Amino acid sequence: MLNIPLLSDVTPLPLVPAGVDPFETIRNGLLFATIDSHDYAILSSRDTAAALSAYNTLGLELPLAHLEDQTYETLYLKFLELKTDREMARNASQEEPFEDELSLIDFLKNSSDLLTSEESAPIIKFVNTIFYQALKRRASDIHIETHEKKGEVRFRIDGVLSKHIDLDKSIINLVISRIKVISNLDIAEKRLPQDGRTQIKIAGKSLDVRVSVLPTYHGERVVMRLLMHAASIPGLEELGFNTATTAQFYELLKFSHGIILVTGPTGSGKTTTLHSFLQKLSGPENNVMSIEDPVEYDAEHVSQIAVNSKVGLTFAEGLRSILRQDPDIILVGEIRDGETAQIAIQAAMTGHLVFATLHTNNATSAITRLIDMGVDKFMVTSTLLGVLAQRLVRKVCLECRELQLIDPSDARDLELPADTLVATSVGCPACGGTGYHGRIAVGELLMMDDSVQALMKQCDNDVELRSGMKERGMPFLADQLKELLLLKETTVDEIIRVGVKEA
Repeated sequence: MLNIPLLSDVTPLPLVPAGVDPFETIRNGLLFATIDSHDYAILSSRDTAAALSAYNTLGLELPLAHLEDQTYETLYLKFLELKTDREMARNASQEEPFEDELSLIDFLKNSSDLLTSEESAPIIKFVNTIFYQALKRRASDIHIETHEKKGEVRFRIDGVLSKHIDLDKSIINLVISRIKVISNLDIAEKRLPQDGRTQIKIAGKSLDVRVSVLPTYHGERVVMRLLMHAASIPGLEELGFNTATTAQFYELLKFSHGIILVTGPTGSGKTTTLHSFLQKLSGPENNVMSIEDPVEYDAEHVSQIAVNSKVGLTFAEGLRSILRQDPDIILVGEIRDGETAQIAIQAAMTGHLVFATLHTNNATSAITRLIDMGVDKFMVTSTLLGVLAQRLVRKVCLECRELQLIDPSDARDLELPADTLVATSVGCPACGGTGYHGRIAVGELLMMDDSVQALMKQCDNDVELRSGMKERGMPFLADQLKELLLLKETTVDEIIRVGVKEA
């Protein structure tokens, strides 16, 4: 008997020996790995004889080792991931179409005995296919839900969820387990919520994914947010705002201290806008720091801190610590309470440029919100540089849109002529049946100057301030949404969904 050492508590890295295809040897239980900077041939403890025979056939001089079963399984799954990545990369390089729908159908037809199909790794391929389809359809989130008798996969595309496919409940459980494995979550824990993060490669593209697992009455559900890299952060002109608003952004970013607020509901693009501002200003001459919950962009030249309430790292505590790091520019992911608001305003007063978000419906109400949080009005007027309230509006699909007269009740509500022609969404293969393709950013930007400061001192509430800004000709969200409707770039249903009446 050979004396083969058993290794435990290790983090092996897959090894591809020269002249050997490891993806062909795994069927015999023979893997290759780098452990603590040493290369090994790893023999499966389940069939050591077959693995040893394969090793002898290859005539390698690598030392032999066993791994504990759990560590071996992790390495085995990693090899299967690499194999799938290689196949997808080869398909992408040959510019062969990825028949994703057909892959799903074939998978479901041939999934009667998934647990015994380790050789073909169908679950790994299926999960990778879901990620591939999400990328292809520009999805920002993937929802995997477990119902009483079946499971369901949905994609959030252009801010709206759409059903993708129904799955057998047993398959959904395997898919969720697979997602837990790649996210380093506890597979056995099905009673408590879990949060994780992973990075995958699909068809040569690297993708960061934030994973949230939640137990529900009928089983677990998973929501995965597909995160963006720094290279994907758009420039100011690429954000989608009109030229007048973009020109005002450049004016705002010339200031070296003060506070700039971006407001809007969840999913309105606030984080993307703020990171676009940071990328414009970041560089070797500036110390740029952020406190976010969670970190959604992996931004270059920005020191990013993730809020962790379990250990007491709140926005307020993180912001205090940032101020001791000699920052030039600070991003506060969200002002949620009076303490954070006070610290952010004080930082702006003491020579820092601060960016922050608030959850308000429009630009003028952000000012009253800060005052309601306990910030003195004179501090707001002396530090505030500008407030942007923004929305993302879905563009109607040009391939299938139809024009028709506006509904009389909509014409009355929107104060438009009864003979106005508007676009309606229909749905076609080009837009995935949704009737929309892509989004447009619209925003109302309140720029602070002497006249606005004087107006703020006179006004006691948001209604008076908004009325005063309207007299000064400030374009509101409602005006821009109606303009998009008249240009037939979106629909009545969409501007109502976005909130034209609230704006």
